[in-house]
Amino acid sequence: MWRRTYLILLVIRIYFALSPSYLHPDENFQGPEIFAEQVYSYPAHLTWEFTSSKPIRSIFPLWLSYGLPMTVLKWFWTETGSGSTPPYLIYYVLRGTMFGLSFVLEDWAIHELITSPRHRREAVVLVASSYVTWTYQTHTFSNSLETLLVAWSLVVIQRILENKVGFTSMRAQNSPCVVTTPFAFVSLALSGIIFSLVAIYADTRFYSSSPVSISDIFRKPIITPLNNLLYNSDKTNLASHGLHPHYQHFLINAPQLLGPVYVLLIASIFSRSSRSNFSLLNMRALSALTGTLILSVFPHQESRFLIPCVPLLLTCFRLPNARVFLVTWIAFNSIMGLLLGVYHQGGIIPAQLQIPTIISNLNPGLEKAPASQETANVFWWKTYSPPLWLLGDAANITIKTHDLMGIPGRDMLEKLGKTVPRCSDGSILRYPRFSGSKSNNDRRVVNPTLLVAPNSATFLDQYVRSENKDESQDDRLSLQLDPLWRYDCHLHLDDMDFGDDGILPTLKRVVGRRGLNVWLVTRACG
Repeated sequence: MWRRTYLILLVIRIYFALSPSYLHPDENFQGPEIFAEQVYSYPAHLTWEFTSSKPIRSIFPLWLSYGLPMTVLKWFWTETGSGSTPPYLIYYVLRGTMFGLSFVLEDWAIHELITSPRHRREAVVLVASSYVTWTYQTHTFSNSLETLLVAWSLVVIQRILENKVGFTSMRAQNSPCVVTTPFAFVSLALSGIIFSLVAIYADTRFYSSSPVSISDIFRKPIITPLNNLLYNSDKTNLASHGLHPHYQHFLINAPQLLGPVYVLLIASIFSRSSRSNFSLLNMRALSALTGTLILSVFPHQESRFLIPCVPLLLTCFRLPNARVFLVTWIAFNSIMGLLLGVYHQGGIIPAQLQIPTIISNLNPGLEKAPASQETANVFWWKTYSPPLWLLGDAANITIKTHDLMGIPGRDMLEKLGKTVPRCSDGSILRYPRFSGSKSNNDRRVVNPTLLVAPNSATFLDQYVRSENKDESQDDRLSLQLDPLWRYDCHLHLDDMDFGDDGILPTLKRVVGRRGLNVWLVTRACG
């Protein structure tokens, strides 16, 4: 029965691994964006973590997880395909890589950490049924890699302790020829030193503008973990990212990740019963709880920072016999899985992949032009920052991406107006209504301006051209929006304003009008 359940959960994991939800900009800008530029020369935006005089991101583990698959894929595509590797293929290969790492290494670590066969089966199924495993672990987060690192560090420690116990037992059985040696600890320390030196060399070489020799890692090394610790120890630095109360991890983030298991965890901590659902006196639970406590010292606290603690705590949990828990656990993970795995900013990746095609449809024959000086301005409003590398190699036109974040609507219109040609320029300013399909467009749009925004942004309704609106009403507006493309599975949760709009109207607007739209921005000239 448990094998059948595990296979069903495996299919669910694959589905969410290939769903293009977007949980946080860091999943692209702290990994794939960097190596897409390095390997493919695709457009990229390097964030401050990589451009600072004291960079805080180690390139070594990121290269193993993202750079190596990209390099192998590029070689394979060069041998079998033509042209540049499609960005969508790179994207799904990376997501598949993260799924594979989670499926193999995370589940394997659970098997190693738990000795009881019955408890092992429960733990594997429980971790596999968590939405954290479905979503966070299959996205390109460094926190997802930390989960594997923490789990396997505990596996190594457990093996050393088990070998020590076994060795002591052998010695107690009158074995005078056996001599105890700290060989395991020496080999572990030596491996750690070698790994650290390799990582320091890789970081020093990546971040240095001049060639680096082996001696440079001793004379002027770049130690990114140390820079990271020093940066996060300064509260003024963290203020720019948002400050949280020290109880954020324990009282808000942990319940969000664990759901009903968190309630039983708290009950077990304060319970003196021997039939508790949690076994807290073990290495896994102590590692998770002390890790959360240490992370709580820093005032910037996001839920994804606790991802490595989730499988550790779930492996310490014993399933209760009550059917209420099972129903609650399934409902919680189903809702959170759909919300974060499918709908959360779910249109950004498909839209960014589609942008070059949309622009090509607005410019028939552009893809056949040998060279072009045209520029397309694409404005993103009320969305997460779009990954630039997904635009790929758009050689025949320059695509400028403008991230407007959540600025006021009037300010957004002002920025749009600066890129749309004015009526006095003599350009073609009023176009027929476009459908986004090349076959339906008869006019060529020169230097187009596009706006990408959620359908829930009601401020834009008055500017959207439609068949049902009076043309005279359209003419009274300076800028107008022609719908080109739409993706339905998109929710912008940051747009919820329960205080001003109320709960039901806000949910009706954000959920009822879910979706992400791409509009062509035009100007009415009478």
